Amino acid sequence: MNWQGLTPMAKIEVVVGGDQVPAVRDLFLGAGATGYTALGGVSGFGHSGYHEGRLHFNDRAGLAMLITVVPMEKVEPLVAGIRRLLDDHHGVVFVNETQVSRPEYFS
Repeated sequence: MNWQGLTPMAKIEVVVGGDQVPAVRDLFLGAGATGYTALGGVSGFGHSGYHEGRLHFNDRAGLAMLITVVPMEKVEPLVAGIRRLLDDHHGVVFVNETQVSRPEYFS
């Protein structure tokens, strides 16, 4: 889909255990992402069972979602790094094409 005045980019969403948030953040920034959004206390049900949201006094035991938007040319190396991380840890990565109105914010 081509929307007038918008620029194609990729949105990468990663759900991991709270103890892996620093590693994902470092992968995002190391790959050249100019920012990210982190959501703690993520809950859901999946391959490894049910996960409750925020646990009192323990942000490392719960799940977190980190989201970034990058130009298409940065997707492959970033996703490769995330997949290596997920070889040893629970988590999932989603990659979607998206459109942004201010591409200079993301490159």
